[in-house]
Amino acid sequence: MTRSRRILVAGGAGLIGQHLCRRLLDDGHSVLCLDNFFTSHERNVEEFLRHPRFELLRRDVTESIQLDVDETYNLACPASPVHYQHNPIQTLQTSIDGSLNLLRNALRTNTPVLQASTSEVYGDPDVSPQNETYLGRVNPIGPRACYDEGKRCAETLFFDFHRMHRLPIRVARIFNTYGPGQHPHDGRVVSNFILQALENGDITIYGDGSQTRSFCYVTDLADALVRLMENPANVAGPVNLGNPEEISIRNLAEKIVSLTGSASKIVHCPLPADDPRQRRPDIALAEKILNWRPTTPLEEGLMKTIDYFRRLDLSLYPPPA
Repeated sequence: MTRSRRILVAGGAGLIGQHLCRRLLDDGHSVLCLDNFFTSHERNVEEFLRHPRFELLRRDVTESIQLDVDETYNLACPASPVHYQHNPIQTLQTSIDGSLNLLRNALRTNTPVLQASTSEVYGDPDVSPQNETYLGRVNPIGPRACYDEGKRCAETLFFDFHRMHRLPIRVARIFNTYGPGQHPHDGRVVSNFILQALENGDITIYGDGSQTRSFCYVTDLADALVRLMENPANVAGPVNLGNPEEISIRNLAEKIVSLTGSASKIVHCPLPADDPRQRRPDIALAEKILNWRPTTPLEEGLMKTIDYFRRLDLSLYPPPA
């Protein structure tokens, strides 16, 4: 049996973070959840607050951090355009200063640290599927650059700490993730389409809907992160984590309308700047070193997510101003 560890999850109240906290607690570890609740809420981890092995610390990762832990997962950064474009400078600071603070803390304690990077480091790709050797096609001055380039810089910092100090690191490039716990107003397609369908409102598609995405259910993703942290080959990464099954945005909208029994109609809006045309991971490396592949079919995951949104009290989540 794996020994119990004290594990820091920065951004632990977010979509992926809350499921990762639950997984680590179920595995017998102690969890220190650090979050500033900019895009999340304490209610996301409310079920853990009375757990004897769970601690909650309200703090921003851009502040100095000195915490004695055995492992660190860095999930701290807004991940949807609605949120990360709200304050692009703060988004950059979260990726860069936050990573530096967590890396320095990990160096002080000589403990492993995992960076939750993103498929957005590939930008608007000209190859599909994207594998880890692809260097990307990112606009460094566009409206999405605060997130895309912030995550690219964070990867650089992680590997420089690894090369200079032999710090044990892991870098995961996470593709589109969805599931219960998703913020209803995060502006991403799954939450947008489900809320619009449940309200029988228009389903708004940006562009003609032919652009593709690959959607991974959140518990599958949390499992992959744990496997990457614990991989016996001690592979630093980067490692793509996501679902290689590709679907067009229009087909996703039609599927959600069907699953909800909605009367919604699909309407089209102008495509935002730098919106990727394709997003599909090559997960051969994850399959090889982690023995991992997502197991939740899209329809099953969508039904669980629809059920979550049906029960959600939306009055607790005011739309962003």
